[in-house]
Parts: sequence; C-alpha cells; structure tokens
Amino acid sequence: MATKNRNQGTVAALAQSLSAGVTKHLGNVTSMTLTGSSYTPAQVTTKLAEVVSLRSDVDAAKATTKAKLAAEKAAMPALRTFMSALVTYIKAGYGSQPDVLADFGIQTPKARAPLTVEAKAAASAKRAATRAARNTMGSKQKKGVKGNVVGVTVTPVTAPPPIAKADASGTSGTSGPSGPSAGTNIVPVATTPTAASTATPPHAT
Repeated sequence: MATKNRNQGTVAALAQSLSAGVTKHLGNVTSMTLTGSSYTPAQVTTKLAEVVSLRSDVDAAKATTKAKLAAEKAAMPALRTFMSALVTYIKAGYGSQPDVLADFGIQTPKARAPLTVEAKAAASAKRAATRAARNTMGSKQKKGVKGNVVGVTVTPVTAPPPIAKADASGTSGTSGPSGPSAGTNIVPVATTPTAASTATPPHAT
C-alpha cells in the first residue's frame, strides 16, 4: 500500500511538471492528438490539473481520517464504559422481560435446564465409551504400558573349556584360561618299582 501511495504521488508530481512544460513550450500549438482525440493545450493542462487535484483530495482525506481515528481511539474507552453501565442499568430494570431487552438490542442468554439423574448417567456412560473407543489412558495407565522387543535373538558368548596341567608334585594348577575348571580330577601315573624295592629280605639267623 505504501508503494502504491508513493507511485500515485509520483504521478501527481509528473502531471505538474507536464502541465508546466505544455504551458511553456506547447502554448502556441493548435491541437494535439492524444489517445485518438484532439486536445488544445488548455485542455491538456486541465486534464493534468485533474490528476493533481485528485491526489491532493486523497491526501487531505487521509489526513482527516487519521485525525478522526485518533479522536475515536482517545474517546472510545470512556464511551464504552458508559455504554456498559447503561446496559447493566437496563438489565436490572427489565431483566425478566426478554422482549423489552430485545428492544434495546440486548440479547439474554438462554438458561440451561439442569440435567436429570438419567441424563447425567447417560452422559457419564457416553464419556466412558468414548474413552474406551479412543483408548484414552490416564497417567497411571500410561506408566504401566511397556514396549516389547520382537524378532531379536541374543547369542551368549562362552569361553573355551580350560586345559588341566599337572605339576611335579602331582597336583593340578591353573594358568589363566588354560587351567583346569572346578571339579577336574587329576589321576596320578603309577610308577614301576625298582629291583631294590622288590628284593626278598634275608632270613635272620
């Protein structure tokens, strides 16, 4: 809108310049053919003066409107308060007569009839059915809902069985992952007796 106003102002300024130029340089011309019609220099300047006049009237109207808007903005708060007090006064005097209030342009809200016990029960049942249909849950119900993982297989990783080793004393020992596991029994290897241990002792005399 601001750009349009500036353009209109530019057109008005150009019209003034054109009028001055026609008067100065084309005053002695008998007629000019413009848009298929003939115009005298005086008629041309009259047309141009109309452009300037229209823009001047618009600018003056805008200034007047702006002043009126400012006056309305300043006066309306107090006037609205006054009207509200008047409406309250009228309602106090004719509150039980809707037809009279209508003459003042005041609409009375329709009184809602109290619900019967049956209507309240029906409304409660309808709310419960709506919650069930929409699967609406409370905060405690939401905490009880857990997600399930489907289609995932977990494969445990196990270490290879340990290897038992026997030391010189015949007992087993462990060395890191190569040691025997719990419950592994080490069976000692039987040795062959020597000749000295198998000789027959001499008879005593």
